[in-house]
Amino acid sequence: MMLEFNQLTTIFIALAFLMIGSYLNKKINILDRFCIPAPVVGGLIFAIIATTLKGFNILDIKLDTSLQGLFMLTFFTTIGLGASFRLVKLGGKLLVIYWLACGFLALIQNVIGISLAKFLNIDPLLGIMVGAVSMEGGHGGATAFGTTIEGMGVDSALSVGLAAATAGLVAGGLVGGPIVKYLINKYKLEPTESGVGESAASIEDVQGSTTPVNSKTFITQVFIITLCMAVGSYLGDLFTDVTGFALPGYVSAMFVAVIVRNLIDSYDDKIIEMKSITIIGDVTLGIFLSMALMSIQLWEVVNLALPLLLIVIVQVIFIVLLGTFILFRALGKDYDAAVMVGGFAGHGLGATPNAIANMDAVVNKFGPSQKAFLIVPLVGAFLIDVFAMPIIITSINLFS
Repeated sequence: MMLEFNQLTTIFIALAFLMIGSYLNKKINILDRFCIPAPVVGGLIFAIIATTLKGFNILDIKLDTSLQGLFMLTFFTTIGLGASFRLVKLGGKLLVIYWLACGFLALIQNVIGISLAKFLNIDPLLGIMVGAVSMEGGHGGATAFGTTIEGMGVDSALSVGLAAATAGLVAGGLVGGPIVKYLINKYKLEPTESGVGESAASIEDVQGSTTPVNSKTFITQVFIITLCMAVGSYLGDLFTDVTGFALPGYVSAMFVAVIVRNLIDSYDDKIIEMKSITIIGDVTLGIFLSMALMSIQLWEVVNLALPLLLIVIVQVIFIVLLGTFILFRALGKDYDAAVMVGGFAGHGLGATPNAIANMDAVVNKFGPSQKAFLIVPLVGAFLIDVFAMPIIITSINLFS
């Protein structure tokens, strides 16, 4: 027996399981502790139910996920609109160092994923899915690029990416705190008030946090987002036709959004209002992640479970060593540097909320670190993709 759902019903089901995931996150401590996204929880529950029904030949559920691409495109555009280069200036030298470290991490994560995939006789494109795509990119990157790679004929790419992203998310939550504690105890570090309150206030101004949200400003943000999406999709197709280099529409839309954001800021920095853009981004991310998890084929991951686990373990070991012995020293070898290393492990293996959770657990025990909470969210949430996206796209084209 087959049950098919149309576009509207699929979106409704995605929202329903998104809300179920959100409810379970509040009720189950381990989900909240490791910052597992609500759409991942809800979508995975649906996927398990659908897989079980199919496995026992009871029911085959078919979803119409054709609108998933639209939600994904919108989300990445909102990320681009958050990348104001004025933020780099506000973050100073430490932000640039941290940002460069994240770019280097994306490169090495792909090298690790591709190298081990070849060693284990796995398609190199699956190695990329267990590289920066799912480690630094998290579930959002795994969904976006998994869809792209599946379009190239690698059927299990999305499932592999989402599985790796989930494993990375948990690992990032597990290793972040112990790394910081080790550094604090070894070097006898203590928090110092660094006086970055003025910079934090300036960031609120850059992000438009003081601008009131109303229908007029909201419509303006929607207009800017759709403008970037439209122009980006055309430029992406044109770039691919001219160069033969595959550039997904959501990537070109994101980079168009970065350019548009900074051009608008140079004219009037009050036009972009990040409260509305963040809401739109959160909603579209939740829906497209939920839809992606709902439609994954869990049985495709079973045969790749051990190789994937091995690659993820190597990724975890590398980021621990990089953060502990290199990044910590590059950031100043002080308390703030140690806290930032914890954040680095969080979003380098999972997502920005994971980084915040790692740092929050540390500062609640050892004391505040304004620099860390200033720099890590800016790079993790907005700026990191400026480096990561070209690295990922280049890797995919080289091994496709």
